[in-house]
Amino acid sequence: MFNYTTFDGSKVEFVEIAPVSELPNGERLFVDLGDKPVVIFNIAGQFFAIGDVCTHDDGPLGDGMLEGFNIVCPRHGAEFDIRTGQAVQMPAVVDIPAYPIVVRDGTIFIGIPKS
Repeated sequence: MFNYTTFDGSKVEFVEIAPVSELPNGERLFVDLGDKPVVIFNIAGQFFAIGDVCTHDDGPLGDGMLEGFNIVCPRHGAEFDIRTGQAVQMPAVVDIPAYPIVVRDGTIFIGIPKS
């Protein structure tokens, strides 16, 4: 499992996503990184990225309600911390991927594990 809070910079490749202006405060952006669906959040100017698949039933997660830094799965109510990917509420018990985000020259980049 990839977690941005513990990532090793030598094992991450940053990929350009979009200008910061395309992700206003309070909004989310859905992207595909290869075969991985990812959702990026802007919360008060802080950017977070997680895998867009609930580990409880493999359903989409990114459209769920945000409660603080937790996203609530719209299907069965599992919750995950978008800062770390940690599962914090049943029925999910397995964490989701969390990816590092950097902003350079007004552009959002997401860190993905090197192959």
